[in-house]
Amino acid sequence: MQDQRVPPERLLSAIGKFNGPAPVHLWDPPYCGKIDIRIARDGRWYHDGSLIRRPALIQLFASVLRREPDGSFSLVTPAERVTIEVEDCPFVATLLDVQGEGDARALQFTLNTGETVTADADHGIEVGEEGVQPHPTLHVRGGLEALISRNVFYQLVALAQVEPGAAGEQLVLHSAGGDFLLGKL
Repeated sequence: MQDQRVPPERLLSAIGKFNGPAPVHLWDPPYCGKIDIRIARDGRWYHDGSLIRRPALIQLFASVLRREPDGSFSLVTPAERVTIEVEDCPFVATLLDVQGEGDARALQFTLNTGETVTADADHGIEVGEEGVQPHPTLHVRGGLEALISRNVFYQLVALAQVEPGAAGEQLVLHSAGGDFLLGKL
């Protein structure tokens, strides 16, 4: 049987034919195993232990990334599905752009892949804990999260408002009609 995998060069030439992520939730290709691609905690992508340096290739892979029901991560095309390793979150929110003021304010994040996401009811911000450190994340799509970088998190804290809560005062952030709890005081 002939290998029917599409060479990366051919996939790269197709990247400009659509904007944003591919409709991976609609595809159910056969599982073809694990591939040695790893997304490090800092958002850098590696293949066979070597850093992937081509932004277009990372954007292509990110556009076909899917979170599986078991919590694993896969790269999915209509023809095949392969699992990859993700150390923390597959994306990192590296920049913050504040648009508007008051109730009309929208917080737009730029990810390490160049994709932009606005925090709203469908793209929530959550702050968990990793040891004693906050672990802030932004929902990107389909169970995929972006780790909010430390400098962006500090910007969010500066934008947050102190509001009363059931357990005392808390830091709350408002964006595009959504309210997000950053922490209790």
